[in-house]
Amino acid sequence: MIIKFYKYHGAGNDFIILDDREFNYSFSIKKIKEICDRKNGIGSDGFILLRNHKKYDFEMIYFNSDGKISSMCGNGGRCIVHFAYFLKIIKSSTVFLAIDGPHEAQIISDSKVILKMNNIDEILKFKDYTFIDSGSPHHIIEKSKIDLIDVKQIGSKIRYSKIYSPNGVNVNFIKKTSSKEFMVRTYERGVEDETLSCGSGAVASAIAMHSKGRTSQNKIKIKTLGGDLVVSFKFNKTYSGVTLEGPVKQVFKGEIVF
Repeated sequence: MIIKFYKYHGAGNDFIILDDREFNYSFSIKKIKEICDRKNGIGSDGFILLRNHKKYDFEMIYFNSDGKISSMCGNGGRCIVHFAYFLKIIKSSTVFLAIDGPHEAQIISDSKVILKMNNIDEILKFKDYTFIDSGSPHHIIEKSKIDLIDVKQIGSKIRYSKIYSPNGVNVNFIKKTSSKEFMVRTYERGVEDETLSCGSGAVASAIAMHSKGRTSQNKIKIKTLGGDLVVSFKFNKTYSGVTLEGPVKQVFKGEIVF
């Protein structure tokens, strides 16, 4: 069997995406893991299926590179919106279904997508870190020497710590660079390594900094190793109108041979 795939990245966060409107593919955890392997497969942070949906424009089924179905992926959501636009399923705007519910999105240009994320009602603040679930769970720590951090080693320890057992957590290290700009590096569970950017992590990090008074801005630039993301929101006791904006690119297409 031969299946056509498309490779995308959103600010360096890369994904294999399949048009699954006709076949309703079923892949084992082992097979997805093999496909996402950077040495023995195609290589990616995530694996996404685009499927039909009766109520929404399409449905996004998202797997991490460990082969397991995962929580919401912001950059993956932006990439699949561009893919739906490429397939002519949508025009300039859409409402699609993800694991955490429906999401609105707009095509800003051929290389930029803005995605509406869910409202954030609960923020847990501790002495050394903040916890926010922005569709995926995130542990956010401020670090002054962010360039020197061993993200994989430290992130892994937190991800597998007892307080987050058994499901684990994503870990974001953040540094303030100006009143409206922060740098973020992220360890992603399911990838089990640092990724070049993380969309839900950018959202969680921006809102964590606003909630702690580290910025008064409601439009914040998040600089990542893979590119710049912009998080916007409204604040009135809770955070609503949360959006994630950034670059997307279809890198190439090919065939998976079984």
